[in-house]
Amino acid sequence: MKKKKNIEITDAGVSQYIDQHTTKEAELLSGLIRETHLNTLAPQMASGNTQGVLLTMFVQMMQAEKVLEIGTFTGYSAICLARGLKKGGMLYTIEVNEELEEMAKRYIKKAGLGDRVKQIIGNALEIIPDIKEQFDLVFIDAEKRNYSNYFDLVAEKVRVGGVILADNVLWSGKVAYKEGYNDKDTEAIRVFNNQVLEDERFSTTILPVRDGILVAQKLKS
Repeated sequence: MKKKKNIEITDAGVSQYIDQHTTKEAELLSGLIRETHLNTLAPQMASGNTQGVLLTMFVQMMQAEKVLEIGTFTGYSAICLARGLKKGGMLYTIEVNEELEEMAKRYIKKAGLGDRVKQIIGNALEIIPDIKEQFDLVFIDAEKRNYSNYFDLVAEKVRVGGVILADNVLWSGKVAYKEGYNDKDTEAIRVFNNQVLEDERFSTTILPVRDGILVAQKLKS
């Protein structure tokens, strides 16, 4: 049996340099990260500052009014997305774990964004078909084995010129190496990445930020 590769998406020193040259994290978000570490089993699921700044930039640059997030977790990325919205804009954010709702709601309120965020608790696969909005941007960061299903549901709900972002698409680099990395999550992300690439409605790339962010801009209906 071959030894598995020791994969590094970005050298640790380079990652630290990137963090040091990213706009400083807001105190409220630092507090949310601390509480997330204290009260959840997988605190690494929170976006973190480098990714959070990027999410805000995307929303601002697109002058987005309607944004959909699949996977709220404790609300870090929701706050970053909502901060970038145009005046009167709205973020719809879906989370399956009802135990996380209170923490996310509390920090969204602290951030002064309660009127810009609609929190929805439940299964995104059941909820998304009932949302009638057209979105400028969709951020997917939930159950990895359902990424392809989420894409199928949101592709038509994104306007032409709009963007779909998906987190964790490098999956610690494992997606790049077929041999030795064939668990269900890794394979599901490979399928998703190929699915979006092959969809002629979208122009696609992957940014090696944190665990990889897929960026797909819709070119046509």
